[in-house]
Amino acid sequence: MEIKINKEIRAYRETLFFGLSVRQFVCSVLAVGAAVGLYFSLSRVLDRETVSWVCIVGAAPVAAAGFFQYNGLTLERFLWAWLKSEVIMAGKRVWKAENYYEEAMKREVKKH
Repeated sequence: MEIKINKEIRAYRETLFFGLSVRQFVCSVLAVGAAVGLYFSLSRVLDRETVSWVCIVGAAPVAAAGFFQYNGLTLERFLWAWLKSEVIMAGKRVWKAENYYEEAMKREVKKH
């Protein structure tokens, strides 16, 4: 009997159903729900092949949201970080070094 142990304990991810984490499982169920909802709402309006493509296109982003991970960030945390850096706090970021020692020495020289 062999037990797998991750080399990095922080890399451990608990699985719930079918080897999926809770987040992945919930997003998969929501994707199936979105596809079924799209199918029943559009099946009377469009032909079967078009409805199937719309279901795939509609469910894919929801399913991908559960599996997306970039530098340890989930999709919504990544989008929030991107929105903050590109829209909310956009613009040039100027970095200016401050030499505390030089400032202290200038004050000391002025005193004498």
